[in-house]
Amino acid sequence: MPRLPLGQWVDSSVDWLQAQFSWLFEAVSTGVTGLYDGIDAVLSAPHPLLFAGILAVVAWWLRGLAAGVLAFAGFALVDSVQLWDEAMATLSLVLVATLVTLAIAVPLGIWAARSKTVSAVLQPVLDFMQTMPAMVYLIPGIIFFGVGVVPGIIATIVFALPPGVRMTELGIRQVDGELVEAAEAFGTTPRNTLLRVQLPLALPTIMAGVNQVIMLGLSMVVIAGMVGGGGLGGAVYRAIGNVDIGLGFEAGVSIVVLAMYLDRMTGALGRQVSPLGRRAAAKARAALSSKRPGAKLWAHRPQPVTALVGVVVLALVAGGTGLFGGAGSTAASGANGGNGKKISIGYIPWDEGIASTYLWKELLERRGYEVDTKQLEAGALYTGLAGGQLDFQTDAWLPVTHAQYWEKYRNKMEDLGSWYGPTSLELSVPSYVKGVDSLDDLKGKAGQFKGRIVGIEPSAGMMGILKDKVLKEYGLDGEYKVVDGSTPGMLAELKRAYERKEPVVVTLWSPHWAYSAHDLKKLADPKGSWGKGDGVHTLARKGFAKENPEVGAWLKKFSMTEKQLTDLEAVIQETDKGKEQQAVRTWLDRNPGLAEKLAPR
Repeated sequence: MPRLPLGQWVDSSVDWLQAQFSWLFEAVSTGVTGLYDGIDAVLSAPHPLLFAGILAVVAWWLRGLAAGVLAFAGFALVDSVQLWDEAMATLSLVLVATLVTLAIAVPLGIWAARSKTVSAVLQPVLDFMQTMPAMVYLIPGIIFFGVGVVPGIIATIVFALPPGVRMTELGIRQVDGELVEAAEAFGTTPRNTLLRVQLPLALPTIMAGVNQVIMLGLSMVVIAGMVGGGGLGGAVYRAIGNVDIGLGFEAGVSIVVLAMYLDRMTGALGRQVSPLGRRAAAKARAALSSKRPGAKLWAHRPQPVTALVGVVVLALVAGGTGLFGGAGSTAASGANGGNGKKISIGYIPWDEGIASTYLWKELLERRGYEVDTKQLEAGALYTGLAGGQLDFQTDAWLPVTHAQYWEKYRNKMEDLGSWYGPTSLELSVPSYVKGVDSLDDLKGKAGQFKGRIVGIEPSAGMMGILKDKVLKEYGLDGEYKVVDGSTPGMLAELKRAYERKEPVVVTLWSPHWAYSAHDLKKLADPKGSWGKGDGVHTLARKGFAKENPEVGAWLKKFSMTEKQLTDLEAVIQETDKGKEQQAVRTWLDRNPGLAEKLAPR
């Protein structure tokens, strides 16, 4: 059967949409970004513990004293692990996505409830939207809106829309038909019937849909972090990329705190907006108080103004004494030549990329710039750079490894030159593996290595070269399976196998600190299938050097020796995870005068 070129049709459609409606996507991006920035500014403005107190008041009012105490404790915990800003960014993302989703879902649900034809048309569309893997929505999101928070919000809206529509339609259809007929019999207009009869009675079901929309939005935060959405999702993504169990656990617990709070509050609010729900809740509290007299205190719901005074005072006292710590902020030091100008640097979690990125973050902040770093997959990194959402990146391997991205986006980027080279790509095995010294020696020995080659990020250029060229030229295709993963994951597997003296073959490159940490052999490539060594280039968005001549000049002159690079990578490895910039400062202190040389005043 001939192959249906469905993918090509989709690609052509996306290209056409991008060409014809770029103005629309730009307008949507501007609107969503403005809404997100506004909500984030409001949520981030109060002191963390003060805002935690306000959220506790809401919980106290809706569910009782116990809920208020637990809410305050949960948000204080988030602040104590220094993830408050990320939590507020995540909450802002979820709120924006929820508002937009409900603005679309509720009218669609009402329309579907009042028209069987509309309902029949919507059902397969909603099924498709809900069953499609959520990550797929990121692909057109990145193409249309670039990297950052906008594609994450758009993907969240699409993924969370179906339950909002369905629950609205279900709630209206469940309203007793006799009530509707009675309203119509008394001359009530269809509009008033909807607003005064159907919607009030359908509110509990609609609020259940709101709850599902919020929960699905929270489930998307990690996926949004993969495209630079930031927040707790970005923290989880960094933890995955760096195999940082501690950061992953802290970010995961913070997401759980947010999820439990939003889930309980929307559930309680759903009962409050319904007369039947209010009566049922009152009966439940009365029954509980009669059985357990002590429970009356915990179930007490105060007047909001009275409770607000006490909780705000408690939050201010706790914040003043520093009882729970705080996220805090670190101001840039050094001369203010940058005058606070914002610069965004993207990177993939390769060791030389992490080292050079945080080196330039420190150098630029010492010169008065405000620097934001975003960890991304290679495809998203180049797309964001070409789209102007990122200013530059320092880990482009050219002309071989990243050739596919350079060829696609070269007209939208500028090459500021190579700062290190030549490099080399290779497969490596521990030195205790005997009889395997070249790629030819891997033939027929798949059983020894469990039939697998441990790889890195699937979007990395060297993974494409390995799968499409190296394995085929050496007859290893079909005998070995390339395990896609991440650079830290590959290094963790190498370390585990090395400590147990187990055979393992991994993708590596030079220079890399792993060669000094372990006794490894680079497998010879007699056929030259890996190609010639690359240079590590700095790429910037089009026009960056012209707009920032001082920084552009520094980056064009930037270079590092192998010793400098490997030493910096080693210091970063020795330092606690998540403290890369602190490691850079330590390394610069050991190399006096280097900062002035790289970024002269």
